[in-house]
Amino acid sequence: MDTLVSLSRKLESAEDLKSVVRTMKTMAASNIVQYEMSVKSLGDYHRAINMGIFAYFMEQKNTIANEFPGTKKNHQKSICAIVFGSDQGLVGGFNDTLADFVAKTLKDFPGEKEIWAVGERIQFRLIDGGFRTTRLFRVPNSVVAITPLVREILLESQENKDMDASKEYQIFHNQPKPVIGYQPIVQKLLPLDEKWKTLLGEIDWDSKNIPEVMGEKEPTLKALIREFLFVSLFKACAESLASENASRLAAMQRAEKNIEEMLVDLHQKFHQMRQRNIDEELFDLMSGFEALKKDPRNKQKDSLAD
Repeated sequence: MDTLVSLSRKLESAEDLKSVVRTMKTMAASNIVQYEMSVKSLGDYHRAINMGIFAYFMEQKNTIANEFPGTKKNHQKSICAIVFGSDQGLVGGFNDTLADFVAKTLKDFPGEKEIWAVGERIQFRLIDGGFRTTRLFRVPNSVVAITPLVREILLESQENKDMDASKEYQIFHNQPKPVIGYQPIVQKLLPLDEKWKTLLGEIDWDSKNIPEVMGEKEPTLKALIREFLFVSLFKACAESLASENASRLAAMQRAEKNIEEMLVDLHQKFHQMRQRNIDEELFDLMSGFEALKKDPRNKQKDSLAD
């Protein structure tokens, strides 16, 4: 049974926990802004890269298959899924939702499948789902740490592409929704094929002048494509980290609400028990006073005093 002392300790612990949750909520909100700003800052750069590639193909009028290795059609092609997960706690169903989406999506892809996992927790979740993970990367903990991760992935993909030009790379990650929450998405990274070129063709050229590429054409194209792949992976990782913190923020908001409700209940119990103890003490005092008044010895003492 609770006592005033035990209730007081529970109230103190709940207040401390509420302070921790509030701090974590503030940090999550700050991190969301940090990662969203990094994605937003890539917008103009990404568009500039796309415009450069578009200008090249407008001038050369060649197909990507003729310019970029690894785009030949192969019905026996293999799929490499790069999955950005989370290794931090208090993120709800972040990894579970993404793993289920990966399993459902890859089921419709033909050929051999392998997983490159960013994060041990998503790796274990995918292994439990029957997938083969061949690479494991560490989840970055800041915007600065994203660049080394992206370079490592690109280096691995280049080495694998040299060995297997038919391999297709798909990026899976959670993306923040416009208002609240996140959703799992998939986007093709490699090879850069005719469908990708068609999407480039939808770009509105800002000038009436005919696009022209300055300098040597092939090195320029390769440099632009390298930057395109870099930005695509960087954006996917930053959106994943923003989604992770959005999930943590939502979890902290729920926890804060539960703690506040618990505090209201504990305060109510504490005041009720305190009032009950006060009432009992008053009742004991009044009972003692009445007992003293009825004691014959006290009456005798009063008469002698008179």
